[in-house]
Parts: sequence; structure tokens; C-alpha cells
Amino acid sequence: MAFDYDLFVIGGGSGGVRAARLAAAEAGARVGLAEEYRLGGTCVIRGCVPKKLMVYASAYPQAFAEARAYGWDVTGGAFDWPRFRAALDAELTRLEGVYRTNLHKAGVEIFDTRAVMQDAHTVRLADGQTVTARHILVATGARPFKPDLPGIDHAITSNEVFRLDALPGSILIVGGGFIACEMACIFNGLGVRVAQFYRGPQILRGFDDEAREHVAGAMVGRGVALRLKTDVAGIEKTGAGLKVRCADGSEEVFEQVLYATGRVPNTAGIGLEETGITLGKRGAIQVDGYSCTSVPSVYAVGDVTDRLNLTPVAIREGAAFVETVFRANPTQPDHHLVPSAVFTQPELGTVGLTEEQARAQEPVEVYSTSFNAMRPAFAGRDGRVMMKLVVSRATRRVLGCHIVADNAAEMIQLAGVAVRMGATKEDFDRTVAVHPTMAEELVTMKTPVRTT
Repeated sequence: MAFDYDLFVIGGGSGGVRAARLAAAEAGARVGLAEEYRLGGTCVIRGCVPKKLMVYASAYPQAFAEARAYGWDVTGGAFDWPRFRAALDAELTRLEGVYRTNLHKAGVEIFDTRAVMQDAHTVRLADGQTVTARHILVATGARPFKPDLPGIDHAITSNEVFRLDALPGSILIVGGGFIACEMACIFNGLGVRVAQFYRGPQILRGFDDEAREHVAGAMVGRGVALRLKTDVAGIEKTGAGLKVRCADGSEEVFEQVLYATGRVPNTAGIGLEETGITLGKRGAIQVDGYSCTSVPSVYAVGDVTDRLNLTPVAIREGAAFVETVFRANPTQPDHHLVPSAVFTQPELGTVGLTEEQARAQEPVEVYSTSFNAMRPAFAGRDGRVMMKLVVSRATRRVLGCHIVADNAAEMIQLAGVAVRMGATKEDFDRTVAVHPTMAEELVTMKTPVRTT
């Protein structure tokens, strides 16, 4: 059978774009790609990139305060949200243009429309056109989840937060994951009165307990009104704002409510089940180690598979797919020892096992320290840092590294290389410290604080 394309990609986010570009430019495949919203996906358009730019913006008030302590005569003034949003929109448009240009240069044909599966080799576009492909790659990502409760339509999600017409005077963030915590810190830094409600006993579930407690304490210390074991029962729009009713009967009014209670794979209504593709928990596409679905001609990468939902992972999955299918080099994406960061204030960087995970696996030694960093300490500000290594007693390998500090994300990227290579505690000890830095503590901790 003659196909219109060797590969057709549904979804123009990080994973889909990488796969399309590599297949076309480096493997010589005929490639089509359909994206119904904007090229770049969640990360570029309504996730990592705009979020990080907002993180930068929200850090300036503290920077101005520190500058005065360091002898600079500076005045911060008021934050101009419309001016910032216009610049943010322009930058996202520029980045989307880069994605489009790179796809065109690679020879990928782009369809700016919705696409759904019709069968194992056929895709139907929203304009009624159908195209066929030898292989189909689903890379439709994920979307924010909103629970079914009274008044939930009044709440926004991370999809809408970058498009606000005005900065609210107060906001409630509902959720305890990294998106909720990052948004709480961002709005707090921009001068908004922020409350964060989370139904669990501590934020950032799944991260190292000591690290998450450190982050929570720092957030509260900087002004976030964090309420744990608190759930929302309903939201009502009133003349004074959005009245939030909690499960315990308490009520509070906010100008804006942002739900960040997780994300679910974008699989609804795109013809997957009708094509025979098996879906798992929360509608995630089930794939094997090579990202192949239950239909041999159809593959899936990125958040739609709900494996490890990080942009660099989706990119690696897309590249591994091309190696497997178009280069006859079967390659499984490696989800082991992936560094990650939470862009709270301060940041949390992590790679490897948490202390809790490691202790459940084998006897370990824990090296941990907390101190006030030099820069904020000089300015009379509490900027406590936490550095932590979790070490196997049997092999001496560093099983996990956790950092809570300004620029922790930059540090964990480099620490991730060492942990990935199997560095031992003695390898860290033999490394000469760079002084004066925060990161030097990673190689100067000599005595374990806990042994199991």
C-alpha cells in the first residue's frame, strides 16, 4: 500500500516536534504533523518557558531589597503586569516561529488543525481531509485536571494563568504539586496575597521528605499562607470576589482561584480506542519499552503516555522512536536517574532516590546540612539552604542528591552527571571544594546524620 507519509505526528509539542524533525531531516522520511493550537506544546506556550520567565519576574523585589543592603540606592516601583504580559506574548510567538521554521527546514508538512485517528494508518483532519501514514505517532501531551465540585468553572488552571488581563490582588492556589507550589511562589513574589490549600499532610508528595519540609517552611516564611489537610468544597462568585468554601466549613474570598491538582493525558476524542489502542490509568496510552502501542503502526511519546512527564524526557522518547523505527536501531528511552527541579523560591533540585525510597531498598547513610547562604545572610535575610546525599552502605554509591537553594536547578544538573555515572561518597569527598559557594557543601559533608 502506498502511504501519503512515512510518519504522521499528532501533536506539536516537544516530543512530537523532535520526532518529526529528526525523522524528516536525518532519516529522510516523508513527515506530516498536525497541531490544533500552537506549535511548542505545553512547555513552550503554557508551561515551562512562560513559567520560568514569571519566576524571574517575581524574584526582582527580593533582589531590589538585597541590592539596598549591598549599598545600591535602588527603588523597585510597581510591577506592570500588562507590560510584562505583552513582552511574554512576544517571546512565546518568537519561539513558536522558531519551531515552525525548524520543521519547515527539515521538510515537515505542518497542518494547523485538529487531527484524530481513523484507523491504524489513517488520520482525519478537522477540515475533512484524510491522510495515510505508514507510522503514526501520538504526542498530544496532557491537560490540567479540575475536580467536579460546585463553582469549579470559576477557577482557572495553568492553561489560563499566563493570559490574565490583570494581576489579581489575591489568589488561592489549590494543590500541592510542583505547579501549585511554583505558582504560589510566583504570585507571592509579584506582590499578590497568596493562599495555598492542599488536602495532603505536606506539599510536593513524592519528593524527599526533608527537602519538601524545607521548601514548605521557606514558602511560609516568605508570606505564602499554606494550609495543609484542607480541601475545597465549592466556589461561589459574589460581588466581593470568589467565595471559597472549605470542607471544614470555613470560608474565604479571593479575586482569583487557580487549580493545580494534577494533569491527565490528552487522549479523549481522538479516536484511539476506536483504533484498538489500549488505554490505561487516567486514559494514558499504554506503550512498550520502545513507545509502541497495542497497534503496531502507532507509537506514543511524552505526557500522553504518563510515564515520566518532563519535557527533556519527551524529547528523548521522540529521538528514541526515530532511532527504533527509521534507523533500524532499537532504542529504549532511559527513565532512570533523571534530574529534575521545582522552581519554587528557593528552588528544589533532585536526582535519584529520596531518603525514604532508599531506606526501603537497603541500608543507607544520610549526609545532610542546612545553613544560611552568604548572599542573603549579608543582607540580613533568612535564605537557608539544604544539601543532602543519600548513600548506599554496601556499595558507597550516592543513591540520591537533593538540594534546596537559589539556583538549585543549575547545581542538580551537574550533580546528576556524577550520580548517573555511579559516583561514590568517596568520589565526592575526593573532589576539592570551590570556595566560597553553596555547592561546596556537597563535597565537605564528612559525617552522616543518620544511618539505617
